[in-house]
Amino acid sequence: MTAVWLVGAGPGDAGLITVRGRDLLSACDCVVHDHLVAPAVLALAPASAERHDVGKRGHAESAKQEDINRLLVDCGRRHRLTVRLKGGDPFLFGRGGEECAALAAHGITFGVVPGVTAGTGVPAYAGIPVTHRAAASAVVFVTGHQQRPSPGVVIEPIDWASFAKIETIVLYMGMHRLRENCQALIAAGRSSDTPAAAIQWGTLPEQRTVVGTLADLPERAASAGLGAPAITVIGEVVRWRDQVRWFDDPVARPLWGRRIVVTRAQAHAGRLAELFTERGAAVITIPLARFEDAIDPGSLDLALEQLVPGTWIAFTSVTAVEFTCDRLWRIGRDLRALAGCRLAAVGPTTAAALAKRKLRPDLVAEPATAAALAEALIAAGGTTALLPRADNGRDVLAQRLSAAGWTVSDPIAYRTVTEPVDPALLAGPAPDAVTLASAATADRLVAACGGSLLAAWAAAGCRFYAIGPHTAAAIRGHGLALSGQADEATVGGLVDAVVADLGAAPRPPLR
Repeated sequence: MTAVWLVGAGPGDAGLITVRGRDLLSACDCVVHDHLVAPAVLALAPASAERHDVGKRGHAESAKQEDINRLLVDCGRRHRLTVRLKGGDPFLFGRGGEECAALAAHGITFGVVPGVTAGTGVPAYAGIPVTHRAAASAVVFVTGHQQRPSPGVVIEPIDWASFAKIETIVLYMGMHRLRENCQALIAAGRSSDTPAAAIQWGTLPEQRTVVGTLADLPERAASAGLGAPAITVIGEVVRWRDQVRWFDDPVARPLWGRRIVVTRAQAHAGRLAELFTERGAAVITIPLARFEDAIDPGSLDLALEQLVPGTWIAFTSVTAVEFTCDRLWRIGRDLRALAGCRLAAVGPTTAAALAKRKLRPDLVAEPATAAALAEALIAAGGTTALLPRADNGRDVLAQRLSAAGWTVSDPIAYRTVTEPVDPALLAGPAPDAVTLASAATADRLVAACGGSLLAAWAAAGCRFYAIGPHTAAAIRGHGLALSGQADEATVGGLVDAVVADLGAAPRPPLR
């Protein structure tokens, strides 16, 4: 049975979609979405799913509602499961009722998954409770602008006189008429001194909040350059922001308002991006490379098949762990093939990757460098080592062990493929920081962006941070100043280095 589901995507933060909505989206074969739905939410849909962007961004160009209705009917007939992904909640200024009626008129089965609406979610992220026992026992959601009525349809004007009496008023979609709406409320009897706040890009790292009164908020918002998408909250509850503020609090989230570039491969960028986001940063992920199987995995296969007890298997990256263990399975072996071997890891991050495979390293090198790992292995004793590596990996470890008389095998476990950089990621103002997790990544960044662009970023105040000494040397080698280096060569250590330096720097103005 085919069906169309209207799913509320929430106001912006990808983590606010419901479990039911996530499950439907991950199983759909067609998604019809508003333009403002977060890319991270859209990424939940299968890559094979048919996609339709129907706009719905304030006064920007969008598909006509009648055309969207026809599209939903068509998709509902052609696909097993179509998700109509809508910002906020489908039934609160989302035209969900109109779309359901159109589907029903054509005999298309449909369902609705409510979403977190901007009227409650965005104020919550701004530290404004829309109700409070000491301030408001009622709240009203009002559209800040009205559509032109369809032929034969009469739309009553907004009843400002009634709304002015309600303790909390939340205006949707009204930034272009903010002054007119505020004046209408004052004319209807609401005090001009009533606290008010305008919140743009709510629940996202780009969130900006301007607080004032009903009388001066339009001027304050205009001076700050606030525009759509935004909502306005009017009422005494706005006073609670000083106590309840959390999401955009620069003390609790020291990287708030900072734009930070993460240059790790897409498969490994998630945790680093997550840590920066938790600290308030707006993360720009530029995956400069991806990892694939070695063109000829034969040498690794042979080494794994001929393992003998006492061999040290030394891993110098998380990726080496992943590809080696996967290869072991693909040649018909499993972890039992490692019995009698000893495992070494360069640093705690690589050790954690082994732990995920239910493997305990016998040795973890500190600091997390190939040189330190070589010294630790020699000190631990041994004569034979297997060193699975990347096709462009450094050979420091193999050279030092060979010089110490060891028998070394260093087969290529995976290859690094350079990813083209989306020019849109490099457009706009300079980021506040660029983080680099390897020397090779620093080289690829310069090759992809060009030294002149990076120099321009640096001149504009962008800072560069390295995960370890080799990466730091590569950054300096390209003529860029190093602002910080992780004390511990882990993603957590890299984040700590950025927070210690950039978090203490003068904050940028509201922009």
